[in-house]
Amino acid sequence: MNREEIISRIARIDRELKSRKEDTGALAAYNSGRKKHKKQMAFHRCKKRNRWVFGGNRSGKTECGAVEAIWMLRGIHPYRKNRKDVFGWAVSLSQQVQRDVAQSKILKYLPKSWIAEITMLSGRKDSPSSGIIDQIKIKNVFGGISTLGFKSCDQGREKFQGCSLDFVWLDEEPPKDIYEECLMRVMDKRGDIFGTMTPLKGETFIYNEIYLNRRNNPQVWCEFMSWEDNPYLKKSEIKLLSQSMDSSSLDSRRYGKFSRGAGLVYPEFDSAVHVIPPIVRAIKV
Repeated sequence: MNREEIISRIARIDRELKSRKEDTGALAAYNSGRKKHKKQMAFHRCKKRNRWVFGGNRSGKTECGAVEAIWMLRGIHPYRKNRKDVFGWAVSLSQQVQRDVAQSKILKYLPKSWIAEITMLSGRKDSPSSGIIDQIKIKNVFGGISTLGFKSCDQGREKFQGCSLDFVWLDEEPPKDIYEECLMRVMDKRGDIFGTMTPLKGETFIYNEIYLNRRNNPQVWCEFMSWEDNPYLKKSEIKLLSQSMDSSSLDSRRYGKFSRGAGLVYPEFDSAVHVIPPIVRAIKV
């Protein structure tokens, strides 16, 4: 091989690498520059099967959940054994929250060339960000197609039955019955549960089951993520946001901490179950 051929091959490789970098866009830039979100990377490196990030708003918690899901689906996770034909769920509190948060983050980090098909619940699949996605089919590097299904807690527990999953990403704290149903979904495949949430409801079952780990589950791991942990959030903005909140709000929204004074006194209360119609007594004359 002469000098010209070597230079030509190097040029082709450079063009290919540049094309791949441009194609992967936001995903390629994720924690790849001078600034790195150390707690996001700790989450990705953890090998536990039930991982949770308790983070303040804008701390970067949802980003790491979205990237974790895409890495698994694509088969390119840098710290885990990868597989083809991965099936996972992204679970939000409602379909509107799904569209605005988890779905938005997935579309931000998922290169269009990796998408094999999109099925919509509402809206047009040529403009998925403005509608509600049912499923995204993703090309896996090992061959085959992986599937990400979107679920919302307002659908009720019955909509979470039946499937055998490789992972479930819970974006924000779900009701206890849905969390337990999701645990059942990953049992067959020894799959993963990972959650990203701001603890606004106080010391709920997640506080006991995950943070305190009262059952001593060896697969449970959690991390707190605050505004200061996000290297892309300016100190001036942190100061401005802090001044606009009381101490109770700061605990959860800045530091991702569980607040004892937040939430219901009886968090298991459900008006559909525990409220009965008024009893009208007949008055005898």
